[in-house]
Formats: sequence, structure tokens, C-alpha cells
Amino acid sequence: MKTVLFEDHHYLNLLPLVYFRPVWELRCGARTLQEKIEAQLQKRCYFLARKYLCDFYLENSRCFDALPAGEEVLLVNGRWLAGGEETGALKRLEQGAALLSGANLLAWRAGAGAVKRFVSEEGLDTRAIVETHLNSPESRREFSNARLIEYPWDAISRNGEEIARDYRELAEPGKIAGAVWEGVHVLGRENVTVETGAVIKPGAVIDAENGPVWIDEGALVMPNAVLEGPLYVGKQSRIKIGAKIYENTSIGPVCKIGGEVEECIVQGYSNKQHDGFLGHAYLGAWVNLGADTNNSDLKNNYGVIQVLLNGKPVNTGKRFVGLMMGDHSKCAINTMFNTGTVVGASCNIFGAGMPPKFVPSFSWGGAEGMAVFDFDKAAALAEIVSARRNVPFTERDRAHFRAVWDLAKRVEAGSLL
Repeated sequence: MKTVLFEDHHYLNLLPLVYFRPVWELRCGARTLQEKIEAQLQKRCYFLARKYLCDFYLENSRCFDALPAGEEVLLVNGRWLAGGEETGALKRLEQGAALLSGANLLAWRAGAGAVKRFVSEEGLDTRAIVETHLNSPESRREFSNARLIEYPWDAISRNGEEIARDYRELAEPGKIAGAVWEGVHVLGRENVTVETGAVIKPGAVIDAENGPVWIDEGALVMPNAVLEGPLYVGKQSRIKIGAKIYENTSIGPVCKIGGEVEECIVQGYSNKQHDGFLGHAYLGAWVNLGADTNNSDLKNNYGVIQVLLNGKPVNTGKRFVGLMMGDHSKCAINTMFNTGTVVGASCNIFGAGMPPKFVPSFSWGGAEGMAVFDFDKAAALAEIVSARRNVPFTERDRAHFRAVWDLAKRVEAGSLL
């Protein structure tokens, strides 16, 4: 039986962070959602995603279409942070049965031929499955409190507990395999892991008294940086001189991070090198924040924050929500982002004053007005930035970029919402 991660119409609530990736590649803790599910089930998963992701991004041989109609499959929701009891129920699931959380399909065991009837260009039509195949009580089990990443701020709010969970399951506490120079101060050494090739320079402070600090392979912590756990620093990432990295922060691979950062997720290959505050934020990949960029994550009246997601108002139910910025977006020096600002994919933000709280994908400008960022120029910039990290930008990547451009225009025109 093959295990298949799926996404459904709920991916729209995770834009702009999932324009360029399926939902299961979002990071929460030290690992992506996919890495967690595969570790729990001890299975290498197949993928049922938006068509353009299978065409231009994912490994074709691992996409659902490659499976024969007679194959038995276990479908698993790619947004699900399954617990121990839920993982056990997944492994015991019988043919034709499903796990649900309210209206959300968590898992379904069925033949690939039956599943194919519910596949569209947008992923899996889970609403139709629930309505037509899962009407009887025997066919379904409810997990009312299942942990699903419904919105970007769900990943941010769960990040600290997930760092601790990933650390318990994967890391070797107290392991110092990298170079820790004399003059580094370590608090709670039993909760610190420094992997092979990582370097921590003199004057750095590692505080793991309130949660683990995990420095992955090849990472560099420069002098006088202060790192507070729970914290994960990804492979080949660099923490700049004098940085202040507070709790519940995950930094993906090949990032440069400086200034003040608190309760944030950075997907990977992104830069926030300079002074400035980033709090309760989620940055996609290939993002660059100019020097002294700041975001607000708390309203002056301490009220609950409303976010414009895909241009539509959503009540987050939270008092702390910062910046959410899609892949390949950038901002100039001294940019100021309001509380709960959403910036789409491949934007270029500059100028005085705060930009709007919702910036559509492929936008160019700021508070004084926005223009459309020409597709060819946006793709050319992505190619330049990729080359700086020795990552090739292929014709397939360009087609992927074009598919994101097309989807963004449809979403932001309201045709898919």
C-alpha cells in the first residue's frame, strides 16, 4: 500500500506561502510537515497536489498519477500534525475507512482508481469524498482536536512545541560535533546540539534553559550573537554578529539572519541580515529584507488581529501576528510593515510609509502606489538570485514561475475563493 500526501482547496488559506510549494513542504519546528509524516509512518510518500506542482516542481515519478488504478493507497492530509494516537489509527485504517476532523478529511484508505474520480487541477476534492463516500458511522472516525495547519499563523503559534518535539525525536542532546570556540557561553548544555561542521564564534550566548537549541550541519553563529531556545538553525545558515534570536524560531537552510527575531519561521534560502525587528512572522524562500526592516506584531490597542488573506478579511483570533511574505519577495531599507501584513510572491517593496496590509503577488511599489511587476523581469531576477546560491534556474523553473503568476492572478481576482 502506497502512502499519498494530498492537498485540497484549503491550500488557498496558506497562500502566499504555498504558491511555489505544496502545503506539506511548510516548515513547523525543525522539519517540514512532509518530513514529520514520513518519519511517523516510516514511509516514503507519494504526492497528490495541484497539477502545476506535479508538472513543474515535484518529482514526477512520485506523483499520484504515476500509480496504477489497482493500487491501494492511504491518503494523508499534508497539513496534519498527527499525534501518537492518530498515527496509530492511521496505521490500522481499514479499506474504505477514513479519519476526519469536522469537515476536514485527515486520511482515507481506498483504491487509486476510486481516488482518481476526485482529483482536479486544484488537488483532491475532499468535500465530494466526504459527501459521497463517508456517510455511514462505520466508515469514519473523528479526531475533533486534530492539529491542522489551517492558516500561516497556526504554524507560527505551534512552532515552539514542534521544535521541542523534533529535537526529542531526532537530535542527540548535548552533542557538540562542531567547533565551539573558547568564550562561547552555553546555558542548559544538556539541551544544546551542535552538528558536524557548525561553528560558534567567541562571545556568542546559547541559552537552552527554556527549550532546546539545535544548530545544524555547517551553520555559523558569529561573535556576540544571542540565541534562545526553543530554536532551530538550519544547515549552512549564518547568524550574523550581535544578532538577538529569541524563542520559538525556526530558520531553514542557507539563510542569513541578523538583528532581532522572535517567534518566526524562515523557510530557507532567505536573508534578514541586518538590524531591525521581525516577530511572529513567516518568510518564504528566496526572500530578502533590506537593512532596518521592521514589522509590527502587536496592535497599539492590544486587540485581536485581522489579516487580509488573498485580499479578504480573516479574524486570526490572536494578539500577535507579524509579517507573512511569499517566495522571491524583497523589500528596501527602512521598510516598515504593519501588524499582520501579507505580502504575496515575487513582490518588490520600497518607498516611504507603510505599504498596504495586503500586497498582491507580482507587485512593485509601496505606500504611494503599486504597479504590476512584469513577469519576464520577475523571472530574470529569480534567476540572478538563484545563481548567487549556485542553484540553477531551469526552463522547468521558469514554467513553474509562470504557473504561479497565472494562479496568483486568478486567486486575487476572486475566481477561486
